[in-house]
Amino acid sequence: MKLKPVFALAMFLFCITGTKAQNWQQTEYGVKSSVAGMSIELQFYSPSIVRVIKFPAGRSFEKESLSVTGKPKKNSMKVTRNGQFLNIRNEKIRVQLHLVSGAVSYYSREGAPLLKEKENGAGFSPFDDAGNKTFTVQQSFVLDHDEAIYGLGQQQRGKMIQRNLRLHMVQGNTDDYVPFFQSVKGYGLFWDNYSPTQFADNPDSTLFRSDVGDGIDYYFMYGGNADGVIACMRDLTGQAPMFPLWTFGFWQSKERYKSQDELVGVVKKYRELGVPLDGIIQDWQYWGNNYLWNAMDFLNPEFYNPKKMVRDVHNLNAHMIISIWNSFGPQTKQYKELEKIQALMDFKTWPESGSEKWPPNQEYPSGVRVYDPFNPAARDIYWKYLNAGLFSIGIDGWWMDSSEPDHLQSKPGDLNNRTFLGSFRKVRNAFPLMTVGGVYQHQRDMTSGKRVFILTRSAFAGQQRYGANTWSGDVFASWNTLRNQISAGLNFSLCGIPYWNSDIGGFFLNAFPRKLDDPEYRELYVRWLQFGAFCPMMRSHGADAPREIFQFGKKGDKAFDAIEKFIKLRYSLLPYIYSSSWEVTANHSSLMRALVMDFAKDKNALDINDQFMFGRSLLVSPVTRPMYVKKAIVGTDSMLVEDFSSIQKKETYLPAGSEWYDLWTNEKFSGGKKVAKETPIDIIPVYVRTGSILPVGPPVQYAEEIKWNDLEIRVYPGADGDFMLYEDENDNYNYEKGVHSTISFHWNDKKRTLTIGKRNGSFPGMLNSRKFRLELIGASAKSKNELPEKTEKVIEYSGNEISVKL
Repeated sequence: MKLKPVFALAMFLFCITGTKAQNWQQTEYGVKSSVAGMSIELQFYSPSIVRVIKFPAGRSFEKESLSVTGKPKKNSMKVTRNGQFLNIRNEKIRVQLHLVSGAVSYYSREGAPLLKEKENGAGFSPFDDAGNKTFTVQQSFVLDHDEAIYGLGQQQRGKMIQRNLRLHMVQGNTDDYVPFFQSVKGYGLFWDNYSPTQFADNPDSTLFRSDVGDGIDYYFMYGGNADGVIACMRDLTGQAPMFPLWTFGFWQSKERYKSQDELVGVVKKYRELGVPLDGIIQDWQYWGNNYLWNAMDFLNPEFYNPKKMVRDVHNLNAHMIISIWNSFGPQTKQYKELEKIQALMDFKTWPESGSEKWPPNQEYPSGVRVYDPFNPAARDIYWKYLNAGLFSIGIDGWWMDSSEPDHLQSKPGDLNNRTFLGSFRKVRNAFPLMTVGGVYQHQRDMTSGKRVFILTRSAFAGQQRYGANTWSGDVFASWNTLRNQISAGLNFSLCGIPYWNSDIGGFFLNAFPRKLDDPEYRELYVRWLQFGAFCPMMRSHGADAPREIFQFGKKGDKAFDAIEKFIKLRYSLLPYIYSSSWEVTANHSSLMRALVMDFAKDKNALDINDQFMFGRSLLVSPVTRPMYVKKAIVGTDSMLVEDFSSIQKKETYLPAGSEWYDLWTNEKFSGGKKVAKETPIDIIPVYVRTGSILPVGPPVQYAEEIKWNDLEIRVYPGADGDFMLYEDENDNYNYEKGVHSTISFHWNDKKRTLTIGKRNGSFPGMLNSRKFRLELIGASAKSKNELPEKTEKVIEYSGNEISVKL
């Protein structure tokens, strides 16, 4: 509608005077206001995501986020004033700005309260950051008294709900901090700051305080549930690409293989034993001495022909990744080139001494220095040598150790080190994001024929976009540590970073001086490996003793057989795991799923820290206490010995809202109660949700050995269900161009009919026809702890829709 000139002029004058009187104005992406000595801007990045910026009046605030890749977007919103409140409403949320205090509150579209800032909760304290006049910034929020929140990265505390705690958030070996949490109410909050940060929660307030910031900068997002929040976080900070299929197999490692013959020999031994294996990992010192630290070249004479070593591994149908660091010894080419562009930092890092003996001989300092990954030229140098020394000979992936990085004997001036983006203090926590991102981006620029795979010790918000799987660091072996890994991995995944794992068996064996001769440690290792079978990466690693399966006896020995059983179970689940990983990439899903993700309405499920969903079908309940050792007198000594004379049990809570099948016996249980399961050394409780459709793959020695042309499809009745089987070329980025296929499965519980949909898409090497062996799982209990005999219906499938009555 065209306004008449006089009326249009009147409206224009009213807007000018009204804006001045109200001290706010609507912008292209939100609103701006000057309140309580602050400039405040609210920017919408989607109808569900709003950015809040606050900084002292009279100052400026300009920032290009390291984590956020999204951009503000125009959206249909209605802005109204009601007394002292400015109300902004769109199709997803309502946001309210108090025009006197500057406090912001958030509501669902229907008006349900979600989160509010505390009155006068914003703070700016002058701070001198290595000569830059800036601020220490903070913002307090008010949560409901009994509100459950999750996330904040990975901590070794054993807590599922992240309330009533204080955290000093600085990246460390076993603690990976992400200043993000999400609520059971369906919202998330990302505090976009990279400096050392305090998180504190008590009944009065929830606080983020960061050492350095020109202003407060955070994002509020509303997804309605945990998956929705994660979708918002990935929309904001980047999507997770697909990993190669082989990364989901079993991986063997130790600290460290000391020659190429030893490394290749381990792969050969697995093949001789008939135990599946997809990867072997070479740890440090293949470069030689500490003065050549991280030379990214095989300078150790025990690795006499690295090209042959990699070729031998590949000829055994396995893959190899290798340790690389974020620091360099003074005799390396990288060190000399980085020093010329002033891209090396000056603080103590690992290793401290040029000698490998322990403890470090301080009279012979190593001279190793951490590089500056914030400098694009330094990232170029890093990749140049990585490509020339390792990628060019066929190394399949990267084990980026010390990616936080190691910062030993910290001194006050260390954080004044200059990086390309300012002081080290200013960007401290984003170090892993930048160094991992540098490798990912360079490899992607070089080739799309091989997917990037990075195993890294630390992470920050947005790292999911860089093809990285984070492990929980050099943890000590103990039952308590094993239990703590579960909540650590779940809270990490709830930050939107879906790929995580831990050193199966724990890295250090200090608590077990007898090492593998200790029966309690053997039991701990088996239980840890069983947990690892249901993590995004299944990887055995550690110091002090080797961890290969043949170190735990031979076929027929209880530990050996239990290890083999769960490695083989992992491979049988690969069609389920790989399809679930596609859901991560395509639909923002997560592999390790805290119970709040699927059962938010069940209050009994919200704070369970030793159970989780693996994908959307399997409820996993790892055993986290010893069951089969006892004290005995051996000679004149009292020691622990194995005791399998009686079978122990573990209790598991089955969430309400579903019924459940025991994976091993097919016995059916109601939800909303605890059940006790017998757990001999080769069993942990695993339950399958009703309505699940579970594809089971063939026995293989490595992930790509046999195409999925004869899959078993298990249907667990009791509810309608859906599953999408995903397939592609397994190790390139053609899937991004649509080169992949999906086959949908739908179970109609009332009609007892399984409909297999028309295949969508195609890729080179795709099976045009195949068999599906369909099994409808019954509810009868079995007498033994083993998979029951199957009652199958075999069908031929050629890509067209078919319905089968079961």
